[in-house]
Amino acid sequence: MRVLWVCNVVLPQIAAELHMDAGNKEGWVAGLYTTVIHDMAAADIQLGFAFPIARGQDMVRGALTVNEDYDLYYYGFREDSLNAENYDVEMEKDLSDIMIAFEPDILHCFGTEYPHTLAAVKMFSRPDRTLIGIQGLCRICAKSYMANLPKSVQKSVTLRDILRKDSIREQQAKFEGRGQWELAALKWTGHVAGRTDFDRYWAEKWNPTVHYHLLQETLRPAFYSGQWSAGTCHPHEIFLSQGDYPLKGLHYMLLAMPDILKKYPDTRLVVAGNCILRKPGLESFLKLSAYGKYIQKLLKKNHLQDKVRFVGMLDGARMKEQFLQSSLFICPSSLENSSNSLGEAMLLGVPVVAAAVGGLPSMINEEEGYLYDGFCMERVEQPGELARITRNLTTAVLVAFDDPQEAGRRAYKARQHAFRTHDAKTNRARLMEIYQEMVEE
Repeated sequence: MRVLWVCNVVLPQIAAELHMDAGNKEGWVAGLYTTVIHDMAAADIQLGFAFPIARGQDMVRGALTVNEDYDLYYYGFREDSLNAENYDVEMEKDLSDIMIAFEPDILHCFGTEYPHTLAAVKMFSRPDRTLIGIQGLCRICAKSYMANLPKSVQKSVTLRDILRKDSIREQQAKFEGRGQWELAALKWTGHVAGRTDFDRYWAEKWNPTVHYHLLQETLRPAFYSGQWSAGTCHPHEIFLSQGDYPLKGLHYMLLAMPDILKKYPDTRLVVAGNCILRKPGLESFLKLSAYGKYIQKLLKKNHLQDKVRFVGMLDGARMKEQFLQSSLFICPSSLENSSNSLGEAMLLGVPVVAAAVGGLPSMINEEEGYLYDGFCMERVEQPGELARITRNLTTAVLVAFDDPQEAGRRAYKARQHAFRTHDAKTNRARLMEIYQEMVEE
């Protein structure tokens, strides 16, 4: 059996061979590859790996030696990933060439966020042998993108936004554009792999004939060892793994901080990911987005400059270190399907506060963390909706802080749950089963 993976990122092993930067994005793909590649070799499954490279480059193809009896074939196809709302017909030629060269029996596309999934599905042209793994859902994210931002902020633009044509409203429109290609790809495929009630609902709504397969994710190997302890963490330190655009809900947290600080003045918020704040100098000014400007305003207005620390992009080892030294992990997004950061926090046994949105209630329940009523599209226009969500978030954090023993008890149950959900052996066996089911149809 020949299986072609089409992914949004390059594997670190391939990146090293090609002297490319693999980055930290979607590290779980590398984790999955590491756990399944030897099973694939033993099962006589030949794996091919296709990933996007920048337009203007030459197509990439080669073979990576896994062991003396097995090679991984890889292919780089050209895509304008920075403008993923646009479908580039020329990409079809690259993916068609890859199909001809590798001759897959099964096409497995990871994610629907980029138009290359639609292009790959079209060029393979075998819905019965096509599997799309759902990560996020751009079409639904677009509806939640503004995340209760004040109208004045939604309309705001900076010089950077004008130059890049990337205002908050334009960002939302880009999600809507990507959602068009996502919808087309999901209607074309015969099989979907998902892991939440949320993604199953939308996959089957958009394609009533699709065969839905439950397939949990295997996360990065580093997070399967080590365990959080209340005795070694920093008291009242809250960790947010990403906050560089509205969907991730950093503004909710900054609005909640003043009331949290009234009861726990030593509270600190640590934010990872791309830092969107302005620093001294012209270059930083030119990079300041409207959302970044709003975040800076909230920091100043609520006197949070010394209470919030932005630590930038973290690799797996540093992420793990930050999780373990935090007393609470927060996921205040207006929408998530399934958050890998939440899964990693659960594996380590870190207490969790999360908005009960999207697929998150499929990952964690009230016995395992603190869920609060967050963003709701049906109520978004109601007066006081932002204040309501902020109040719910504040209450959840204070409840967790008020009873550290209970927070630790819930976190321990979440850890047990996560080790079942993200068990590498179970998940790779399930993946092999899905492939076998597809070829036997």
